[in-house]
Amino acid sequence: MQQEVEKYQSFLNGLSKKGLIKGHDVAKIKKLLKERSVSNLPNLLLDLGAVSEIDIADALATTSGKKCLLAKEIPISHELDNSLLRFLREYSIAILYSNEMEIGIAVVDPFDSYIPNALALALQVKVVIHVGVRSEIEKVVLQQSSEQEIEPLVSDKASDDDIEHLRDIASEAPVIRFVNVLFQKAVEVHASDIHVESVDKSLKLRLRIDGVLKDIDPPPVGTAVGIISRIKLLAKMNIAERRLPQDGKIRSQINGKEYDMRISTTPTIHGENVVIRLLDRQQVSLNFEELGFQPKVLSKFLSVLSQPNGVILITGPTGSGKTTTLYTALTHINKPESKIITVEDPVEYEVSGINQIQVKPDIGLDFPNILRSIVRQDPDIIMIGEIRDSETAAIAVQSALTGHLVLSTLHTNDAASGMIRLLDMGVDDFLLASTVTGILAQRLARKLCPHCKTPQVISNELAEKLNLAKILTLQERQFYSAKGCEECSGTGYKGRLVILEFLVVSDKIKQQLSSKATASDLLATALSEGMETMFDDGIRKAAQGLTTLEEVARLTKTTV
Repeated sequence: MQQEVEKYQSFLNGLSKKGLIKGHDVAKIKKLLKERSVSNLPNLLLDLGAVSEIDIADALATTSGKKCLLAKEIPISHELDNSLLRFLREYSIAILYSNEMEIGIAVVDPFDSYIPNALALALQVKVVIHVGVRSEIEKVVLQQSSEQEIEPLVSDKASDDDIEHLRDIASEAPVIRFVNVLFQKAVEVHASDIHVESVDKSLKLRLRIDGVLKDIDPPPVGTAVGIISRIKLLAKMNIAERRLPQDGKIRSQINGKEYDMRISTTPTIHGENVVIRLLDRQQVSLNFEELGFQPKVLSKFLSVLSQPNGVILITGPTGSGKTTTLYTALTHINKPESKIITVEDPVEYEVSGINQIQVKPDIGLDFPNILRSIVRQDPDIIMIGEIRDSETAAIAVQSALTGHLVLSTLHTNDAASGMIRLLDMGVDDFLLASTVTGILAQRLARKLCPHCKTPQVISNELAEKLNLAKILTLQERQFYSAKGCEECSGTGYKGRLVILEFLVVSDKIKQQLSSKATASDLLATALSEGMETMFDDGIRKAAQGLTTLEEVARLTKTTV
């Protein structure tokens, strides 16, 4: 053991002499070396990202006197015994050749004596060690095993063997590392969602960054079931159930921060799809100004929010930031003298001083049932995650009539359509007129990267087409385009902000509701009373250098 420690220290010194690690880092690593098993060192350096894979492989080969192999020197085709296959995948070992006398292997760590000793004992042959790059070895091992591995059965009732097999492949080192790296990469590029999509026995991976999906490198062949099973295992889902959708949650520390991950799986013809929503509690801004509320609309919104009762709705498609706006509003009115109860599916953020309830339909704990019970809990303010059906809508309106302030969300394209949606759900027009006080519609626009945004000249034709004269003076028309730099990964955008419109339910709008007005009629009245449309709000923000005209046009379905 002492000899192995000395070899690792020689390996570290070699990295230091090449300038690959600094002197103070060597001291820290040596301290970790004493605290942990010596066989963990190369993998520890790789997991920390302290040194590149090829530099570690070269240094280990030099120190050990073994040959360092390139990926093309490691054969892919090999018939392997299933028990041996599991050992190879667990310890990242690639078979180079084998005969009755000896077996050649590529390993990450040539100083780990357990691997050659175990193989020599099991196979009764001489073991010849070579050094390889970890990711290349794991890729080859997975390719070697992909044709031999039997997919878990999808039957009406999964057997104990099927479940155990899924647990085994989900617990293999390459799979664990891949999932960890996937989470870390998503965090580093500030992705809001990870999409894992089954495509004909393989996986397609995409990250949603600033609202736009982008492809990333797929995992090695043969890892699809293992990766999906690993995610489900972490989320405490039923890993053997692949016929029905499931939801789960993971709380994990990534790069020193605590993240909540909402997991959703759904079956497809090729396997399961998984969507992971990343929630960084420390990065969420519950501040109206930082979200993108302009002073004029914020003043109106806070005025309606300060009323003791009524219904306030936030509308927009999935992923438009409705929940964040709701929580910002709740945080603003969260006072010791008020009791706030929320009903959510799922609970996205935990807020001190607010009573939050998670919907669980599988045990009968759905929105209507919870709402009926919490009214008897004497709340002042009720937040409903989403009004999805007529029963929930009726209870929300009834709660407002009995003196509660109710906040909720709807899936509509604009503010005026929110009223019509509730009418379609069966809420009487006179009840809407008596309870709904304001409807906010919003989208999330990508913010221009401040490091590379470039002034943009707008032609007179485009200015006339967009009717800019109605919104801005000539002096205010300073627009910018997205160029792209290292700070924004070449996209030209970094972060997001809301563009919105807020419809205050005035007396005239209440009268129109009673006379079966259309969404167009309500919008016309709201505009005549001073409401700015989402497009207008977006144009103003583009003129302030916060976003681009193209982004506003994309979100408001306007042709530029």
